[in-house]
Amino acid sequence: MKKRVFIHTNERQWIGALVSAYSLKRNSAHAEEFDVEIIHVKDYPYLYAKEGQGFLRGSTTRIWHMDDLQSFTPLRFLPPQLMDHEGRAVVIDPDIFAVGDIHDLLSRDMRGKAVMGRRRSDKPHDRCIATSVMLLDCTKLGHWQPEKEFDELFAFERDYKDWMCLLHEPEDNIGHLEPEWNDFDRLSPETKLLHNTKRKTQPWKTGLPLDYTPADKLKRYPGLRQIRVLRDNILGAHTFRGRYAKHPDPNQERFFFNLLRECLDAGIVDEALLTQEIQRNHIRHDAFELLEAAV
Repeated sequence: MKKRVFIHTNERQWIGALVSAYSLKRNSAHAEEFDVEIIHVKDYPYLYAKEGQGFLRGSTTRIWHMDDLQSFTPLRFLPPQLMDHEGRAVVIDPDIFAVGDIHDLLSRDMRGKAVMGRRRSDKPHDRCIATSVMLLDCTKLGHWQPEKEFDELFAFERDYKDWMCLLHEPEDNIGHLEPEWNDFDRLSPETKLLHNTKRKTQPWKTGLPLDYTPADKLKRYPGLRQIRVLRDNILGAHTFRGRYAKHPDPNQERFFFNLLRECLDAGIVDEALLTQEIQRNHIRHDAFELLEAAV
């Protein structure tokens, strides 16, 4: 049976994706039994075709921008198609790093489910699945049509939040993973996949200007929201948004930079690429200093 891990990314999270791919093989006792493939937005022009257009998100209208930190998210539904609807796949965000052995997830009993992911919250009536990590039985997901479903967002026929939460998927198709397979900013002895999900504190971006669109907290106040939209249209979506903060757990910062140090030593990342990413404000400006301290 084919087994593959997919990491979906854009240029702003390219270094994260490379480190993530390295960690998956590094920390597996069965690294030869699965492949790792990076899916990059640059290879999917249908995403760029919607630049500047409005789409439905959380029952309100948002504007699609390819320079947003998370413009890769629609690609998380592509793996079944890329696998020709055969075998097993795991798809993860580029800010997720293996602590345990991903092969344990790829080979687990799915008990007939088509897709598995952790619940986003502990609220008993919240059906939302965190699709940032999904285990997929690709033979059961022929009904996923990611390009068509992406277009439906802009026709206001599909809500982005519902899509990302798997609310369009029949409940009988969904199984639930333990939280340690998508550990939200928690690094513990139980952690299998560490997810630096709080964008503002991603350890490789500390001090940089924010380059993502935050949650819309003004939808209850239409007047204030319109003022912010007008400001963003004139001055840019990320103006006045502040800067990335330091991660509250220094162990997670060390974990990332130790992995990045190993990637440099192995030639997976070179100094020229890292310098370029620093200049583009994709990686924090003191990255080389932190790498010198990494062991």
